[in-house]
Amino acid sequence: MADNEFDHRDSTGDVKNAYNALYAGFGGWMMDGFDFMIFSLALTMIIKAFHLSLGQAGLLATASLFISAFGGLLAGTMADYWGRARTLAANILLYAIFTGLTGLAFGYGQLFIYRALEGLGFGGTWAAGAALVSETAPAEKRGRWIGWMQSSWAVGWGLALIVYLLLSASNPGPQSWRILFFVGTIPALFVFFVLKKVKEPPIWLETMKLKKELRERKREGKMTEADKKDKEALMLTFFQLWAPDLIGRTILGLVLSSGALLGYYAIFTFLPAFLEKVRHLTAVGSGVYLALVVVGSFAGYLTSGWLNDRLGRRINFLFFSIGSAVVIVLYSSVVHSNALLIPLSLPLGFFASGIFSGFGSYLAELFPSRARGAAQGFIYNGGRAVASLGPALIGYLASSVGGLGNAIAIFGPLAYVLCVIAVLLLPETKGIQLKPLE
Repeated sequence: MADNEFDHRDSTGDVKNAYNALYAGFGGWMMDGFDFMIFSLALTMIIKAFHLSLGQAGLLATASLFISAFGGLLAGTMADYWGRARTLAANILLYAIFTGLTGLAFGYGQLFIYRALEGLGFGGTWAAGAALVSETAPAEKRGRWIGWMQSSWAVGWGLALIVYLLLSASNPGPQSWRILFFVGTIPALFVFFVLKKVKEPPIWLETMKLKKELRERKREGKMTEADKKDKEALMLTFFQLWAPDLIGRTILGLVLSSGALLGYYAIFTFLPAFLEKVRHLTAVGSGVYLALVVVGSFAGYLTSGWLNDRLGRRINFLFFSIGSAVVIVLYSSVVHSNALLIPLSLPLGFFASGIFSGFGSYLAELFPSRARGAAQGFIYNGGRAVASLGPALIGYLASSVGGLGNAIAIFGPLAYVLCVIAVLLLPETKGIQLKPLE
């Protein structure tokens, strides 16, 4: 077989399972992106239908993002014990169900509850999928594999945008936003592929075997000196993150994810509303801008994955953090011409989205297999919990800082300062080989 991007066998020599694991991560994250985007696109219609303030609208997004932190922690821990693939399937089903229920909501309270519960599955999908793909990919291509998985978010965005534009072009009624959420139940069908076609990563299976043997030796009082060094492996995986050897990486990883996600949600939660309310574009008119953001995002995800493997994890994060801060300020506050915003939409998507291709491989390499699921679930989605404050604060404070655009311009750059600080304090991990029970 030629040496190409996907020329890889897992440790059992199973080429088909390596492909299927990548497809599972790609598909699960794509549908997560679809769900996030349909909420953002429907937000203007929801505000009108329920007569909401920007603060109340932002609180809906905050509820989902905040609960997603708990979903990520739960799913990450489940993935360490129950398996990466099975946990991924369970979370896809969970967010598909509550996305559909959102379309049935007839009051703000119901909307709030359904969006919050949807956050459980929304948060868990990335944790399980990133662990699955990271443990399947070859070390020298791990960044690119995660880049491909992460790029599916832009594909989900694009699909959501197509559905939205088709709906808008058909002159819909005031309740047509519900259709978007009903379409969001389709990901439930993907569960059958994950459960039937995707095997658990061999490194996870070997880790579970070694942990079982270690537990048996401890019970029998036959632990060796080497075993005593691995005793943390028998703790609940979440608590392992706070052991002396991992606590520093846990805290800095959380700062890194918080910064990237705060900057991301600062602009993208309100982007459709920003284009319609601040730039006075119609729903169809804003489609060109959003489509270019999606194209830029897709390119950013893939480029970031490639740069991860070529330049290293830290340089890649620094490049995308600085680029994101600059473009967000230009887009939301400095540039006042709608015509100039069109080409600027490409780098907005490129930088603000591309930064996330670094997380899957970096977190997998920073943490051992015994707690990898919990680490990826807690750190990435703990960042979501912190970032969940952004939409609500932006919504409530927009009037006091001169408008929605200025509020976004303030939050974005400050968020990426956190990324820069964290990256400068974390080690480089490019090329590290993943092993069971490190």
